[in-house]
Amino acid sequence: MAPVAIVTDSTAYLPEELVKKYHLTILPQLLIWGEETLEDGVDIQPEEFYNRLKTAKQMPTTSQVTPAAMQKAFTRLLEEGYDVLGIFISSKLSGTIQSALQARDALNSGKDKVEIVDSQSTAMAMGFHVLSAARAAAEGASLAECKAIAEKARQHTGVYFVVDTLEFLHRGGRIGGAQRFLGSALNLKPLLAIIDGRVEAVERIRTKRKALKRLLEVIGEHVEGKSPVRLATLHANAPQEARELLDKASEMFNPVESIFSEVSPVIGTHAGPGTVGLAYMVGM
Repeated sequence: MAPVAIVTDSTAYLPEELVKKYHLTILPQLLIWGEETLEDGVDIQPEEFYNRLKTAKQMPTTSQVTPAAMQKAFTRLLEEGYDVLGIFISSKLSGTIQSALQARDALNSGKDKVEIVDSQSTAMAMGFHVLSAARAAAEGASLAECKAIAEKARQHTGVYFVVDTLEFLHRGGRIGGAQRFLGSALNLKPLLAIIDGRVEAVERIRTKRKALKRLLEVIGEHVEGKSPVRLATLHANAPQEARELLDKASEMFNPVESIFSEVSPVIGTHAGPGTVGLAYMVGM
């Protein structure tokens, strides 16, 4: 039985030590800024991205990993003797899954050794799917077993977040069910979640502090009485708020794993600076 290699895209933004530990292949999404095309997390890092955003006259846009880049990665891993499991950002937020399917179809051989999973999420919620599959692979699980674990993880994870403004989600067309908050939300800090692969509105809240407090209450409802609990922050240029959120959540939920993570520049383009959130996985 061939070993399994896990491939994901840069929006997972897993900490580098975990990428190295589990030999993950990370395919960068693309950030298009004027005449430049930058690879997410490779050509541009979060700190540089937010510094540049402050004075930018032109806002960046994003594009998914190309089928050619996917095919190149799949081919390399197959040639190295691996079966390949790709776990990617929600198909309702990006065309990345379509690129992966096209890349698999274009392979000369080994199509049956490549499986694709739609995480129906992104950031560290997807990161937990990747880690679950990667840990199983490290213990010798088959491609089918790793795929089943990644699909099971979808049912056990969630992510809630608070944005400073809906402007960035609106501009990027990623606003989903939060659309109804536009106009009335100028001075509000909406609590948002990724539900069934889309950004959805949960509640309108007056201040960010109250919104983050409510975020912890809502996650508490999801994790109550379940174990183990795993937690991960996500933040867009808001490390202090994210650290405080993770510390409070760790006190409340006693996780077996807690990961301090930010979001990649591509996710930052859509969520906007100041976004803070928490991903969780329970029962796995």
